[in-house]
Amino acid sequence: MDPVLPDNIILFDGVCNLCSGSVQFVIKRDRDHIFRFASLQSGFGQHFLSTHGLSADTFNSFILYQDGKTYLRSTAAIKVFSKLKGWKWTAVFLYVPSFIRNGIYNLIARNRYHWFGKKESCWLPTPALQEKFLD
Repeated sequence: MDPVLPDNIILFDGVCNLCSGSVQFVIKRDRDHIFRFASLQSGFGQHFLSTHGLSADTFNSFILYQDGKTYLRSTAAIKVFSKLKGWKWTAVFLYVPSFIRNGIYNLIARNRYHWFGKKESCWLPTPALQEKFLD
């Protein structure tokens, strides 16, 4: 595990309505307060991408940094949701082959702006939520 990074970091596309909505969903259900968040467009997000060998324009992937490992796309989403109270059952989807899961994920990712919309700038958390966000 990277000693300078906290565990359980979720990185997301900050201008995507679906992505921001998903983060708000997680925040409301993260009763143990284990997750920290950063938009991929933020300084922290860009630094994370560059230091973890990911393209600086990797905005089409939900990313989870957990236990020193970086998880992408459907695996990241399932691992996050399975940590939420009432959503542990979603871990069963990890048994679905990743090419199927990521095929569906990629279809949604490609169309997310068209289907769910896009903001002109990144979603900003309220002051009460600011401590959960990096950068």
